[in-house]
Amino acid sequence: MVPAERTVHIPEETAVGLEARIRGSGFQSVDAFVAFVLARLLETPGEVPFSEEDERRLKERLRSLGYID
Repeated sequence: MVPAERTVHIPEETAVGLEARIRGSGFQSVDAFVAFVLARLLETPGEVPFSEEDERRLKERLRSLGYID
């Protein structure tokens, strides 16, 4: 059985940068790389990958891009 998947939208500029970064790395796609990075973040439960200030700035940026209200 194939695991369920979800779609995540990222800015084109980010996707292009990721494509350049993974070139020659063994990752077959940006999707595979992003899934790998996110899975690695989840490997260390309890650790906060962002400070409160980082989280505030991230939310502010996402809000300015229209991703959240």
